[in-house]
Amino acid sequence: MSAAGSDLNTPVLLMAMPQVLDPSFHRSVVLLLHHEDEGSFGFIVNRPTEIKVSEILKGMDIGWRGHEEAVAYLGGPVQQNLGTVLFAPLQVGGDAEDTASEIVPGVALTQHIGDLSRLAEAPPDRFRLFLGYAGWGEGQLMEEILRNDWLTAPVSGDLIFAPDSEQVWDATLRSVGIDPAALPSWMPGDTSGESAN
Repeated sequence: MSAAGSDLNTPVLLMAMPQVLDPSFHRSVVLLLHHEDEGSFGFIVNRPTEIKVSEILKGMDIGWRGHEEAVAYLGGPVQQNLGTVLFAPLQVGGDAEDTASEIVPGVALTQHIGDLSRLAEAPPDRFRLFLGYAGWGEGQLMEEILRNDWLTAPVSGDLIFAPDSEQVWDATLRSVGIDPAALPSWMPGDTSGESAN
């Protein structure tokens, strides 16, 4: 439909600008995996929940041999009962996860329970279980981008799997040369449109 729609190539990281106050997306970084005129979807990569991976997998009769404190991440507000795993695929040896897709070098995705079972037996250091996803309807994301609600950055496994999710938004902005402190701040409930600084 629009030329602007075809200019957004996936996969790409989206960084929510400070004026995005929706609690699901405020200061979020989204790994956008699919974008067409009809709609777009991806996963918020910096929203850890308090739900332990081991608790989720226990309910699925899958044993978890990773860190006991590992938690699931909120991938977005849509279908939060749907789980998706992002992980760093094994570089040598072992059986390849046949149903997993490598989205960029060093980052693979699966929703297959067999893959999840194998990964849970020997989780790679880079492993994220996402609940739900972020989705946009026809033309919605491009409208938000044109409104300057989102900036884009190249996908980086270091950002997706960063150990401190509190720092992912700042680090992603810095990866494209933007100082987060230079951006105006909006606080929830601020309708003036002025900086809160």
